[in-house]
Amino acid sequence: MNAVAADTLDFELPDALSASEPPEARGIGRDGVRLMATRAADDSVVHTSFRSLGDHLSAGDVLVVNSSATVNAAFDARIEDGRGAGSHVVVHLSAPIGEDRWAIELRRLAAIGRGTEPLPDARAGSAIRLRGGAIAVLLGPFAQRGGPGAGVRLWTAHLSIGEMHEYARRWGRPIRYSYVPLTWPIEYYQTVFADEPGSAEMPSAGRAFTREMVRDLERRGVQFVSVLLHAGVASAEADEPPAPERFHVDSRAAADVNDARSKGGRVIAVGTTVVRALESTGNGEGRVQPGAGWTDHVVGPDQPVRTVDGLLTGFHAPRASHLAMLESIATRQHLEVAYGEALRRGYLWHEFGDLHLILR
Repeated sequence: MNAVAADTLDFELPDALSASEPPEARGIGRDGVRLMATRAADDSVVHTSFRSLGDHLSAGDVLVVNSSATVNAAFDARIEDGRGAGSHVVVHLSAPIGEDRWAIELRRLAAIGRGTEPLPDARAGSAIRLRGGAIAVLLGPFAQRGGPGAGVRLWTAHLSIGEMHEYARRWGRPIRYSYVPLTWPIEYYQTVFADEPGSAEMPSAGRAFTREMVRDLERRGVQFVSVLLHAGVASAEADEPPAPERFHVDSRAAADVNDARSKGGRVIAVGTTVVRALESTGNGEGRVQPGAGWTDHVVGPDQPVRTVDGLLTGFHAPRASHLAMLESIATRQHLEVAYGEALRRGYLWHEFGDLHLILR
């Protein structure tokens, strides 16, 4: 796996800037969130609303979106490992990796009112009893992401649950972290582009789009292109590179992206998942090839992004690996300017928060 930069941008994120509920619960529409548009070439910053996104785009530009739909991936369970049999845990299903085998994350209850936290010291061979009679058996680490002594974040587990989506509909709920105190229905974690179920966590950069906005942008000459990357578990507490994820860039998407660039249009990724998918198939000249499977590609400053000219994304936690990707699109200096402005202006972080458009 590619290494991620160890010195990604660090800053203090006040609790008040973590979006604790969907914008609809705050009395605004999905497209009513704020937008900060920045340009790396001159460090310019514009503060506006997401509904004004089109003012920063031009006819011939392409917005590449992720068509993965979010699934209920969090499940109550009990772990039986000889160290307190029956201890309550939460299982996060990250991705299927073979017949009756899954990449999963185990989490334990944190302090009252603080949700869950990683359980890094589970043991191979432990049995996890889920609701509905399902049992997971830990087989070994999956794509170890931390350094020495960090424990295991993702496990390969044997888990037979039958038809996954039916099981998830009945017994599961969306993954959420401590900054979101209430459980929201899965519909709040879907984008208008969602087509194929498979993401453990929402490809949240596309959440603010409405069908009306899509139609308006298309009337302006902006093209939408879909790729697929099923986002796995990406816990907010861990300063780690992302684990391998499943993706698919089909021949039509590759052709549309390459055609737009050949005609002078800009290719703008809607979300870091899209960048990962495109960069996994792009060549040294930035042309995108069709491709599918698992990608362990990690984008960082030592590997400049070649396939996109900009990125629409949320605001990322301090030291998050996603910040290394942003730095490879812009620069560390530009991120310091942009995030300084976001903190001063009170932008909201995380999946239900505001958005950041970065153009080169």
